[in-house]
Formats: sequence, structure tokens, C-alpha cells
Amino acid sequence: MKRAIALIDGEHYPGVVREALEEISARFDLRAAVFLGGTEKIDTSLVGDAEQNEYGVPVFLHEDASEALLLAISEHEPEVVIDLSDEPVLGYVERFRYASLTLASGAEYRGADFTLLPPSFHELSQKPSVSIIGTGKRIGKTAVSGFMAREISRAFSASGRDEGVVVVAMGRGGPPEPEVIEGRQRHIGVDELLAYSRQGRHAASDYLEDAALSSVTTIGCRRCGGGLAGEPFISNVVEGARIAEKLPADLLVFEGSGAALPPIKVNRTICVAGADQPYDYILGYLGSFRILISDLVVLTMCEEPLASPAKVEKLKKDIRELNPSAEVVATVLRPKPDGDIRGRRVAYFTTAQGEVVDRIAEYISSTYGCTVDFISTELADRRKLRQALSELGGGEVDIFLTEIKAAAVDVVAEEAARRGTEVVFCDNVPMEVDGDERLGRLVIGLAEQAIADFS
Repeated sequence: MKRAIALIDGEHYPGVVREALEEISARFDLRAAVFLGGTEKIDTSLVGDAEQNEYGVPVFLHEDASEALLLAISEHEPEVVIDLSDEPVLGYVERFRYASLTLASGAEYRGADFTLLPPSFHELSQKPSVSIIGTGKRIGKTAVSGFMAREISRAFSASGRDEGVVVVAMGRGGPPEPEVIEGRQRHIGVDELLAYSRQGRHAASDYLEDAALSSVTTIGCRRCGGGLAGEPFISNVVEGARIAEKLPADLLVFEGSGAALPPIKVNRTICVAGADQPYDYILGYLGSFRILISDLVVLTMCEEPLASPAKVEKLKKDIRELNPSAEVVATVLRPKPDGDIRGRRVAYFTTAQGEVVDRIAEYISSTYGCTVDFISTELADRRKLRQALSELGGGEVDIFLTEIKAAAVDVVAEEAARRGTEVVFCDNVPMEVDGDERLGRLVIGLAEQAIADFS
């Protein structure tokens, strides 16, 4: 039988709870209960006394019920946590918090009419690994993945480890069979991506972006669907991982997709969260599960009007309270062209939100010595993007500067080819809002920890 602990409260009469616990004991190896609160129908002075309480099992009691649950999990290592509580002690918000704590321990969380399962993670046997997960789409996972790949590759090369990293990226438009792109051996440019697109393939997939902009070997995989805790409904990432293990690499980096997690057991985890997201997407629901399993949290979009300084500070504070062992870094994303645009007239294509695009355009102009004469934020909407391109007269710009996202290849690069206009791809680089340069040191340190853990 599976080892179990139960969550109970004082809003139920002890006799009713005991009957439920006896029913659980018939199907599970019930080790203990965790008291969540509520005093209407019990004398709490006896709850924590295993000899005198009315429940018939040891009960964990703490002024912070989350701590009581963690203590019970630590002592009994349950395979399932069974929720016998209800309103008003356990509401929707609280229930997701306890579910997150449970899933982060690797146990199931069961209630009267639901079961939440922790994601299935397949173990690697030959390479150390890091996972980059997120709390949603378009929050900068690929930017952080590319930044990490470049920083680690430089650090490893400087220390005599020349095999570097291999990035395994899964996406909604990934290939049917895992595909290796030797971005370390050759430059992946617009002509190659156009060739992919003309074959009917998604040429702006994350693994192609990583290979083109970070000059690392990548493996493209696909996934469909994503559960509450991030498990894909289907994916070929495990097959991609098996291929990755056979390639020269000092470290494997597994890149998530949206809020879906790579189904691989890794040595260390980075979580990317957008400060512009609703608070509960990061620290509520099962966003808190993602924070709990992470060693480093990178907050992106930490600028007004996307997120106020007060919101950013609250996110940092609450993330640290939830997971005190995790480092937290607040960043903004800024473009870095993969080519020379100095002195040129530029049309810039991005998925960035309209509220900050003028600031980003000014950054491009001042940093790279060009003029940004045209901007489109419709890279993810092909109809609006084509309309915007139709309004851009011939000869108005010298260069199409575009992220490798969404319709960057099949619409923007194709239109550039039709016009004979040069295309320069651009990366998005995380820049710390406090001007510090901790992030590079942290990702290198995390990589070293992953290697040490594996060894």
C-alpha cells in the first residue's frame, strides 16, 4: 500500500474525521495527519498529543500549517497526501499552496473529487543537466536559455572543458522526430531558416533560435498539451535526451515550453517568470510548485508599465519566503542584433508588448548607432503583420531586424527576400535592473553545481 498522510481540520467533528481516516487506512498505509486549523468542534490542546487526540493517528500541529505539512512529509516521505479539509479552513488559494508543497516532494495530492499527480521525470545516466522552466509563454525562457548557454560555454572553454553545452528544446511546433542542429559547427542564417520554412516546417522554433543566436548544438523536440503541474500530454523529449547523451557535451540544458516542463529529471532547475504576469500565475495555483522546485528564479519584464517597482519587490520577497534556498534576479530583456546595423535604417519586428516598444527602439538606436524607422509588435499575428508590412514602403529601410519568433521567417524573412532587403536576427538578452552582473555568475555556478551533483 502507498504511504499516506491526511490533511484534517477542526471544522469537522473528530468522530467524523476518524471515520474518514479509518477508511483511508483500509486502502493506504496511513502514517499521520496534519492539522490545518479550525477550532469550532475540537479542543486543539489535545490535537498534537498522539496518545490523547481523538483521531487515532499522530497529528502534526504547527502555527504555520504549511510547516506542519513539510515536517510530516520530511518524517514520513508519503507517496500520497489526502485532503480531508474544506472551506472555511481550506479555500481555493490555500488548497493550491498545499498541493504545490506536496507535488514538489514527489507525492500525489488527492481530494474528494480530484487527484493531482507530480510530473513524471525520466532519469539520465550519462550527462549532468539543468532545466529551464517557466510560468507561461513569451516570458523569456529562450532568452535565458541562450544567455546561459553562451555564459557556460565561455566559462567551460576558459577552464579547458571544450565540449560545452547541448540544448534540448521542446515546442508546440517542434519536429516529429528529435532533430540535431549543429549550431556550434556552422552558422545558422536566414537562408537556412527560409529553406526550413519553405518545406512547411516551423522555422522559428526555439531550438533553431538557440542554434542560430547562441552558436550551440541543439536538439529540437515537440510537445502537445500541458498539465497543471506542467507535464506534457505527449512529447518526444525523452528520445531527444537519449540522443543528447550520446553527443559531446559537458552539460545538457533542457528548455521548457510555455508552462510545460521538460519530462527529464535534472540536477538543477531555473524558473523564468514574467513580472507582468498576474501574481497568482507565479505564486498561486501551481506556479508556486514551479518556484519550489527551482534553484534560481529569473524575473523578466521588470519595468513599468509592465510591472511596478512595488510589484517586482513583492514578487522577489514572496518568492524568497516560499523558497528560501532559491536565488532571485530581476531583469528586463533588451535586443542584441546578430549583425552590424550601425548607420542603417532599421525596421524592427518583435513580440514585445506595445507599452515598452518605444523604449526598446530608443535602446536599439542609442546602443547600436542606427535609426529605427519602423516598428511592428505583431510578430505573433500573421494577419496584422502582413498588413503592417504592406504599409512599409519600398526603400524606407535598409534592414529588417527581427526576433526569431512566430512569423519571423515565413512572413518577415520571406517579405525581405521578395524586396531584396537584408535580414538581421536579434537575440533578447536579460539585463539586471539593479545594474549588477550576478546572473552570469549564478548560471555558471548552477552549472558547476549540476556537474558536482551528477558526479
